[in-house]
Amino acid sequence: MTINRRTLLKRSALLAAALATTKQNAIAKALEQTGLKDLYKNDFYIGTAIGNARLNNPPAGFNALVAREFNAMTMENDMKWERVHPEPEKWVWDHADKFMALGEQHGMYMVGHVLVWHSQTPRWVFNDDAGQPLSREALLARMKSHIDTLAGRYRGRVHAWDVVNEAVDEDKGWRKSPWFNQIGPDFVDHAFRYAREAAPEAHLLYNDYNMHNPGKREFVVDMIKRLKKNGVSIDGVGMQGHVGLEYPDIAEFEKSIEAFAAEGVAVHITELDLDMLPVAWDHIGAEISDSFEYSDELNPYPNGLPADMEEKLAARYAEWFKLFLKHRDKIARVTFWGTGDSESWKNDFPVTGRTNYPLLFDRDYQRKPAYHAVAALKK
Repeated sequence: MTINRRTLLKRSALLAAALATTKQNAIAKALEQTGLKDLYKNDFYIGTAIGNARLNNPPAGFNALVAREFNAMTMENDMKWERVHPEPEKWVWDHADKFMALGEQHGMYMVGHVLVWHSQTPRWVFNDDAGQPLSREALLARMKSHIDTLAGRYRGRVHAWDVVNEAVDEDKGWRKSPWFNQIGPDFVDHAFRYAREAAPEAHLLYNDYNMHNPGKREFVVDMIKRLKKNGVSIDGVGMQGHVGLEYPDIAEFEKSIEAFAAEGVAVHITELDLDMLPVAWDHIGAEISDSFEYSDELNPYPNGLPADMEEKLAARYAEWFKLFLKHRDKIARVTFWGTGDSESWKNDFPVTGRTNYPLLFDRDYQRKPAYHAVAALKK
């Protein structure tokens, strides 16, 4: 059969179109299989916090999304004292064990949260059988037993521990928690020493919010220096990263990254989310004892985030990730405090019943414009 030139050109065009379509499909499939963890693999870990609601009853495709997008996982609540050790002789391991199994299945960098914190810790921890405050020695023994049991159970499996959480007030020095009041400021030293004994291979962190605050920055730097002078092993500082459209001053946040790194510790961005709602308090923080009454003024987007606000969210996230990339030599990990908007604590804190949009995935776990803005920095 003789093929004329017109037929040959037509067939060539059809073949080229088919090849182009195949290539486009291949690119689309590759993008579907590529997540932030792949884009940022040469920079720092990309993590998410997992709560037991998603752990035990994940929406369709949730586990696959987590495996695609992240290479680090933090247990949101169920390694905290009130959940894992609610009574003196009672330990609840189901959720923490399931969290570990999920992370290990996907080769995640596993983060334990948290060993010593004043909040979400039962009152019995600090009191004797008569309800009186424990002595320094008795409370230190209780702290050691808890750390030995919890960190010891996951020894060699949890890669990083938030050893002490939120022990510093803003410009006032030590938070006057029961740990501080009954033991003294060296409770931090003991916590890190106990953690090192129980988890010798783990990366040990001090974790706190409002770390851009110059007073808190200076205090934490001095704390790191004192710990090291006393021979206490501290490997990193967790900067929680609960931020908003207008706060904090990124320049101050950057100064803290630089100041902590200058002390020879790694910086972890541990609880990143971006509040899209009006500020409901006079200070910016993550003090969970705060709460405010609901009002329509404090919940302006109950039915969805307007397009202009989506753009602002995307631009602000890009701004933060440009900073993180600038300091990739100092930052070990960036962890979002949740995966999709529906599960974020920001929906109910500090005002119960609000609808917030602080993460990169929407309530159906679809990528938001903010996600694409962060991804575009690496493409």
